[in-house]
Amino acid sequence: MLDKLAKLVEGTSQKSSRNELHPNVSQKTLKSKVVPKLYPDSYLFERWGDGLTEKEQKEAENLFQIYGYNAFLSNQLPLDRKLEDMRDHRCLERNYSKDLPNISVVLIYINEALSVIKRAIRSIIIHTPKHLLKEIILVDDYSSHYDLREPLQHYIDQIHKETPGLVKKVRHKQQMGLSQSRITGWEHATADVVAILDAHIEATRGWVEPLLARIKADRTVVVSPVFDKVSFDDLQVNRYGAFSHGFDWQLWCMYEPFNSDWMKMMDESQPGKSPSLMGIFAADRNFLREIGGLDGGMTVYGGENVELGIHVWLCGGSVEVVPCSRIAHIERAHKPYAPNLIPFMKRNALRAADIWLDEYKRNVYIAWNIPLTDSGIDIGDVSERKKLKEKLQCKPFKWYLDNVYTNLETWDNILGYGVLQNTLFKRYCVDQGALPGNIPIMYECHFHQPQICYYTANNEIIIGGLRSHKYNMNRCLVDPGSGSVPTLQECKMAKQNQLHIYWNFTQGHAIRNKATNRCLEVAMGERYDYQLIIQQCSGQSWRIQQLITSV
Repeated sequence: MLDKLAKLVEGTSQKSSRNELHPNVSQKTLKSKVVPKLYPDSYLFERWGDGLTEKEQKEAENLFQIYGYNAFLSNQLPLDRKLEDMRDHRCLERNYSKDLPNISVVLIYINEALSVIKRAIRSIIIHTPKHLLKEIILVDDYSSHYDLREPLQHYIDQIHKETPGLVKKVRHKQQMGLSQSRITGWEHATADVVAILDAHIEATRGWVEPLLARIKADRTVVVSPVFDKVSFDDLQVNRYGAFSHGFDWQLWCMYEPFNSDWMKMMDESQPGKSPSLMGIFAADRNFLREIGGLDGGMTVYGGENVELGIHVWLCGGSVEVVPCSRIAHIERAHKPYAPNLIPFMKRNALRAADIWLDEYKRNVYIAWNIPLTDSGIDIGDVSERKKLKEKLQCKPFKWYLDNVYTNLETWDNILGYGVLQNTLFKRYCVDQGALPGNIPIMYECHFHQPQICYYTANNEIIIGGLRSHKYNMNRCLVDPGSGSVPTLQECKMAKQNQLHIYWNFTQGHAIRNKATNRCLEVAMGERYDYQLIIQQCSGQSWRIQQLITSV
């Protein structure tokens, strides 16, 4: 019996509610003198850790650096800790059919804390009706920690004394990344529906029925729960509202409000359409197979969730967030996959763009400040995914922009992008300057967002990054008309106020304001630095890093 598994968890003792939440504070410790914090600059100890001994602080910090969350505290919490029910009251009034599809729950991980994995397993067993839970599949992406071998297997063996075969464990022979781990879990699943979750989660009461009910009603919908945030330091759960899962042109995912139709319902218990996925989702196993599943060509981390969301929408399905389903998810302070995830994210974004975005793939290159040709980035073989797209007769990405993700800017008028350098001072780049503030400066080139500029077919110069969404504002370079200090103003407001935001510029020549006939130039400052000024043109010239057409 699944409900008897509570008795099988070693180390779980009866504690008061206060000590369940903060077990590191023992009565003995409370009576002892206050120990100064050894790591005052550590994020772990900003809000947590009072009363720990020096030994405990060292252990907690060491575990924090390994896992990105408070594994020291996790190891002391009961595996069946009681979490507050965060559901909307209308969710509690719902009645779901008992004739729902069954589910395989996949937990993917690499070098996760053992107590966190145990708590994830335990929460799924407790909060999933036993007639719906067919199996839990653990996918180990080549972890190196010893306790994820024999100790974890010992825990699984305990579970199997009551429910033989409930938990399956699959271990990769080399690190293959999140996307491949999800594929591995899906391939080993046998239930009607597959839920793919991170291992640093806790399933909460009533989490599964809303997801299965939506999939039963429409097998082509891929659904996501709402993620309540488990703070990385004190492991307290904070309620998150229901949002759709969007992304920018770098294919970084982000939360966004649902569309106006959902808002008008004024009912947070209702599912809402979403352009994409954050990475935790459930889907009809056979539907996912019919549309080709996840892209096994993605590497390590990033972009695979956005790729799946776009893929589903274009090839006959849809994506929804189901607010009556809630998962508590630990928000790491840092991720364990690699010291720098940017190269993987960039590569995966370009791969997804090449397969699904048609002519709009150029926007991903612009967003990452990569040349449109000869980028030097190997995105792997995409031929099979493109054949799949043709075989399924998937819709063009233009349809997606028009019907699904209407908030994305199309960036149709960009002529040049990247850093903007004066040919006389090549060590320095135009920079948006200090924020908050609206004075652009010259600063030693570092090629990050504050220095990324764009020249448009409207003759605007945008400085400090180009916004991906229609609800965000870009900032345009302005000649104030008097004085020598240029400014940055929101482009839309600058147009309405008829400010001087239009510039003539061709590569390797002056940047001249069309209204004032003055030029953007560089002059020596009072402290032997270089300043960005506007003055009568003296012949200085500029170059922008990447060209789309001749500028």
